[in-house]
Amino acid sequence: MEPISRSRVKICCIASVEEAWLAIRHGASAVGLVSAMPSGPGPIPEDLIAKIAVTIPPGVASFLLTSKQNVSEIIAQQRRCGTSVIQLCDRLNTDDYRELREAMPGIGLVQVVHITGEGALDEACTVAPHVNGILLDSGKPSLKIKELGGTGRAHDWSVSKRIREKVKVPVFLAGGLTADNVIEGLRKVHPFGVDVCNGVRAEGKLDESKLSAFFSAVSSYNQSLRS
Repeated sequence: MEPISRSRVKICCIASVEEAWLAIRHGASAVGLVSAMPSGPGPIPEDLIAKIAVTIPPGVASFLLTSKQNVSEIIAQQRRCGTSVIQLCDRLNTDDYRELREAMPGIGLVQVVHITGEGALDEACTVAPHVNGILLDSGKPSLKIKELGGTGRAHDWSVSKRIREKVKVPVFLAGGLTADNVIEGLRKVHPFGVDVCNGVRAEGKLDESKLSAFFSAVSSYNQSLRS
């Protein structure tokens, strides 16, 4: 996919209506709502996800992060939570995407690909035709207790760049991003958007000063594209 003219920001691990709107006021194009995960920060109950999702205005995407791999369970979870996008944090079978699309027309599907080595390139290229977007993260799904996101680690951005160049769907860059390194990640990968959780938090809460610094960095990068 060709480099984009403006990178969007998705703020993940949203824990309340107030946090969602704090992110939106700063310019978030999407918010991430984390359901039960085997590990990592940010999971909240499904009834709270539904409460937050219903407040999200048009033009801002609400992502349900799910670790489920059973199609019927994913469909039922989305219907309970009412988000506009499902972020699939673990691997699915190829046929599963068709079933999800048929059952949930209009709901976006974003597949997480964890950059653990060169094999991530083949994985991303295989899944790209079946989804609306790919999110490149730094988890380790092969561990006994799976890491499916929220690790606070950056990964090999050269692999992420090659994936962005190869696939024909929007690519989000995640994993260890902060106000200090996001411009470097944007320049190296040129993603459709960036996704951040830990990098804009302090003591587990969304931190307005870190949020402001992160959006300022992304805005500076976007302005450089237009100059």
